[in-house]
Amino acid sequence: MIRQAKERIIIIGFGPVAASLVEGLLPSVAAGTIELTVISAEKHLAYNRVLLAELAIGSTRAELLGMVDENRLRAAGATLQLGRTVKRVDRSRRHVLFEDGAPLGYDRLVFATGARPTIPPLNGLNFDPHAEAQLPDGVLTLRTIEDAQKLNAVLQGGGRVLVLGGGILGIEAALAMAGAGHRPVLIHHGPAPLGRLVDADCGTLLIRQLRDAGVEVISEARATGIQKDETRFTGLITQTHGVIEGAALVLSTGVRARTELASSCGLGVNRGIQTNEHLAADTEHRIFAIGDCAEVAGQAPVGLLAPGWAQAGWLAQYMLSIPAPGPAGPTQHDPIGLVPPTLASSDVLMLKGQGIELTAGGNIAAGLWDESGSQVTVYADPAEGKYLKMVSQAGVLTGFLAMGLPRTSAELVLSYERGSMLPTDRSTLLRLDDPGMLEPAGAPGPDDQLCRCSGATHGQVAHAVASGRATVAEVGESCRAGTGCGGCRAVIEAMLKMPVRA
Repeated sequence: MIRQAKERIIIIGFGPVAASLVEGLLPSVAAGTIELTVISAEKHLAYNRVLLAELAIGSTRAELLGMVDENRLRAAGATLQLGRTVKRVDRSRRHVLFEDGAPLGYDRLVFATGARPTIPPLNGLNFDPHAEAQLPDGVLTLRTIEDAQKLNAVLQGGGRVLVLGGGILGIEAALAMAGAGHRPVLIHHGPAPLGRLVDADCGTLLIRQLRDAGVEVISEARATGIQKDETRFTGLITQTHGVIEGAALVLSTGVRARTELASSCGLGVNRGIQTNEHLAADTEHRIFAIGDCAEVAGQAPVGLLAPGWAQAGWLAQYMLSIPAPGPAGPTQHDPIGLVPPTLASSDVLMLKGQGIELTAGGNIAAGLWDESGSQVTVYADPAEGKYLKMVSQAGVLTGFLAMGLPRTSAELVLSYERGSMLPTDRSTLLRLDDPGMLEPAGAPGPDDQLCRCSGATHGQVAHAVASGRATVAEVGESCRAGTGCGGCRAVIEAMLKMPVRA
């Protein structure tokens, strides 16, 4: 009897998306049908980067950011090569090569290399878009545990921290520092942070609330370089505001897919590693790409956990169902009719921190008096920190922006993603945030999404709670809700406090 050889699968990269793929493949690894190797340039196991700001301010520990159990993976038979950098992929020999050590052979290979921070073209910085930047001491990107630890050292010394970039991640980092009693300065190019999401009035309100929360905001800044002394960063040089002094500079100016390895072995790259709808980057369906490094069927990476986790779940099922191509050439890659993974993902974005809550989705460009066929509704109460703009077509919400109205925001997210009709009297939505109101009429159903990162529904979380899960972490172990950005933790905590119905 001929014993069938194990299929050799190599995953390059070990972030949250790769961790999800590993979990999907692990039963077959334990069963002895797959030989799985995970290679990561970082020395750490997969961890939650969303919580790095919390690590930087000292409110959590590095070990609590982990997303996998190393002992469990190794016991199942997975090989973890941490702190190793892949030099090249030899597709003709199906080898992964390193700077040192013997090459590794593969039957199928997955690029999960993620994205690197975009370094702005400032004098004094290495801004090569295709290389890992060698940043001066005091300049960091808050993308790794080491970055967070360096920032923590600056904060512990009472240093003033500058954050360059007005996106959600930069704002949340600044708010976390301010909440811990530090003095962050948020510096951005446009008239208001989140310039692509907010209109002028909401932007003004956002700046006011950031300042009230302890964040100094410098708008319409034109940064040109950095100032250093003999050892480290001392200030940001601008055309508009002179030198803004600080002990550290956090760059939060976007990310770029890591595609160099794929490009060097002849795979197509553009905004990411180009794949077909089945996530395959080659014609044999032997090499795949997922997550922030993948441009799937022409769609650029979106930088969110939810689509990456969906891709990882689908690819695990695919690999367990479809054998690798044989050595003589490609085989039929889809003999059982597996449909491609869905590329649909919500464009709803949320900002939360230090009492600031902003939610936006769709297109809000229409004005009150535009003759575009859109109905535009605006409500503002700056004294209470509340703002709402809704744009609809034929009664269906096509874009919205809500600040300081959490229950109204939740209702609008449901309406936007369901494509349901808004009430004829739009002002009734504002009453949802009246403390005297009970549950909104459009309360989420069991099939409505609760966790935007994992895709877990209200029904799945309710089932986990009813099954005896007593903490957010335990619910996360059951259905992964609450293990991503943390935006749904408050809802899960509220569900845990509700009496379980018999």
